[in-house]
Amino acid sequence: MSLTSAQQSRTTVLAPRLAALLRDHLGQDVFRLEPDTIGVAGPEVSDRILAARRATETERPTFKPLHGRSISRGEASSVTRAVAADVRAALARPLPEGVDLTGTWPLVGHRFLRDLILGQDPYRLRLLMSRYLELTPKLTWSVITVGAALPGWPRPDDRLTTLAGRAATAVGYQNRRYALGVYRRAAAPVCFTVSTLVANALWLGAPFDDGVPNRNIIHESLRLLPPSWNMLRNAGPEYAAVDGRIGADDDVLLLPLLSHRDPALWDEPNAFRPERWEHLDPDDTQGYLPFGHSSERCWGRHMVMPLAELLLDRIRSSGLVVDPTQKTAKVPLLGLLGVEEVRLTRP
Repeated sequence: MSLTSAQQSRTTVLAPRLAALLRDHLGQDVFRLEPDTIGVAGPEVSDRILAARRATETERPTFKPLHGRSISRGEASSVTRAVAADVRAALARPLPEGVDLTGTWPLVGHRFLRDLILGQDPYRLRLLMSRYLELTPKLTWSVITVGAALPGWPRPDDRLTTLAGRAATAVGYQNRRYALGVYRRAAAPVCFTVSTLVANALWLGAPFDDGVPNRNIIHESLRLLPPSWNMLRNAGPEYAAVDGRIGADDDVLLLPLLSHRDPALWDEPNAFRPERWEHLDPDDTQGYLPFGHSSERCWGRHMVMPLAELLLDRIRSSGLVVDPTQKTAKVPLLGLLGVEEVRLTRP
């Protein structure tokens, strides 16, 4: 697929640290980042490190301890199943008609998904989906604290989502506070990730050829801007045994940002080419880790992909375009890698 004039006119500005990683370490497999941190981008070394042991509770992005309380794998699995049930229920319902998706993305997409999946839940729960809470953790926990203390706590009800139904069973302030934290931890990443992924795809590749499947577009967007651009593993003897360049006291930072653009692994690594996925298996492509390693895939990927495809399909069928006057988009240094702002308009 050749680049259109619209694609050629756009410039993606990576945060300085991200740009420096690509400039200084692209094509390297193991290298020192900090006195106590080793960077790893080589696919073979990455495979061995990620297979050496399972992620600990402090290394899991979504289910780290909350308010000093551990979230067991069993509870994490149960919460994920609850969100997945709510996503399936949302996808099974007729989609709302006449929704205006013009405006600033990923914010517009985030709000659409919040209302699609969680729109029936009480306001104190839906408020936790606000992207503005990302401005500071203090703001997030202030909203959670107030929500747990207010009277009129939701009661179990068939009209609630499955995830909200879990929260409704909480009794006492501390348990309610914890339940609100879990609700945000579980539901917000789905809305954040999908809306950001679609915004990335629009910026990197729109307009798309009619015959290109949404899934291929999404996989290519995940390659160039992987949601988790790094995966941290705390120091351990397992990693020194994997590679002699890793010390026993070194933390390890695995970098899909680099392996996804490694010229030894990809033809035209910096080009947006969704057609490459006609012949590649995303679950078995060397160096491709948008949802983690095969030994421990992200549990949310089966929710992210259908929602992203649905949202992208709605945009493509509506004829919306990236604002032709927008020439630059910034990619800030955040946990979730994505363009900061993409303006979607009608031609």
